[in-house]
Amino acid sequence: MKIFSWLMLPCLVLVLICVSGVAVAQTTAPNTPVWTMQDSGVTASLRGIHSVDGKIAWASGSGGTVLRTVDGGEHWIKCEVPDGKKDGAKLDFRGVQAWDEKTAIVMASGPGELSRLYKTTDGCKTWKLIFENPDKDGFWDAIRINKNSDGWLLGDPVNGKFTLFYTHKDGERWTRMNNTGLDADAKNQGAFAASNSSLINVGFPLFVTGGNAGAKLYEISKTVICLDECSDDDVISAHKKDVWTQQNIPVGNQTEGSGAFAIDTREQPSSILKTQLVVVGGDYTKPNESARTAAWSSDGGKTWTASEKLPHGYRSTVQWSEALKLW
Repeated sequence: MKIFSWLMLPCLVLVLICVSGVAVAQTTAPNTPVWTMQDSGVTASLRGIHSVDGKIAWASGSGGTVLRTVDGGEHWIKCEVPDGKKDGAKLDFRGVQAWDEKTAIVMASGPGELSRLYKTTDGCKTWKLIFENPDKDGFWDAIRINKNSDGWLLGDPVNGKFTLFYTHKDGERWTRMNNTGLDADAKNQGAFAASNSSLINVGFPLFVTGGNAGAKLYEISKTVICLDECSDDDVISAHKKDVWTQQNIPVGNQTEGSGAFAIDTREQPSSILKTQLVVVGGDYTKPNESARTAAWSSDGGKTWTASEKLPHGYRSTVQWSEALKLW
């Protein structure tokens, strides 16, 4: 598996761009960021990545694979496999959240107990199992934790509601949220474990879904904020009173394998009403179909507009690049 990064170069260079399996040379203007291919040193399917500061980054994938770099990707170090002596080599780590070169949490996605969270604080020499899926019919899709350790864990619907857990400390204590508005039928709706990007946390959580019921955005419409020397229990109790609402998104075709796969915002919003959002997706079973693969909102997800110029085919993740000034 190859890993891509971008690098500022001071002069004209040749860039190799892979187009339908064919490498094509292209010149770039001075000071234009370009993509360079890096060798991860593994053959696993890499599904999760988190760059801490451009130098320190973590990646994760199939076969219990976790990687780490501290030099911007010049060298990727293969970590110890979490629970390697047990069944760690069978786990599919589709999400990773890191704080620095020593501390990170990886999320395994799989049926029931194969969905797990592991944490390291020593640069992935050792791992601690911090949370295991309590639902035998559950499947985890995404994890997002802010620098202040306020975080959310999203999974497919169980017992008529989307699975949503909240943490307010170090990611080692998780509380299930059974809020109004999280209702969903698992036969018709679910989130996608798409490179850990179906959920974002911008001080408040947003997540996107797909399936036979169509693509939807879930967001908090009513919340209780705890002020003045709140304990962890106070903050958790306040979030239990959150009310969620759904908005339809013009992405996907109301089929089991289609919908909204990823969401991102351009910047940390000062107000949800001013938040610019972009969603991508489509039908992963028809990867070359471009129709209904992207949409955007400029009011925090209240209204959505289908993109006029679409990406070529299904897309499983999206992110804003401030350096490149593009999605």
